[in-house]
Amino acid sequence: MPCVLRLPPEVRGELQVQAAAGYPAEACGLLLGVLDAAQCRVVAQRPARNVNRERAGDRFEVDPLDYIAAEQAASAAGMAVVGVWHSHPDHPARPSETDRALAWPGWSYVILSVSAGQVVDLRSWRLAGKDFYEEEVRHG
Repeated sequence: MPCVLRLPPEVRGELQVQAAAGYPAEACGLLLGVLDAAQCRVVAQRPARNVNRERAGDRFEVDPLDYIAAEQAASAAGMAVVGVWHSHPDHPARPSETDRALAWPGWSYVILSVSAGQVVDLRSWRLAGKDFYEEEVRHG
């Protein structure tokens, strides 16, 4: 099971801009890349609409059409969807119980903590059984 997430600086910058722009709602999207036994290497990201309108300040739900588009783009580029990113407005970059309940094994979950419209932290997590463990985030 990989424990290192390789995140290129340009993709990290895109995530930070989109997370800050979405504040005070949760922003979200998908991570495209390559997964092997030692690491998850992100090559690109695709923003997605958060279709959770009732609780957008503390919940996200990726628009299914955006998910399909990300799968198609990844496949066309010889990659796969390897994870999800989302922001936590005014909360730490740690998975919530809701995040855990909805997570899929095998994917990276990048969470960006946003406070007063500024990204203050970025961390990545992976589901193992019923619990998350933190992945090391390295430059791509």
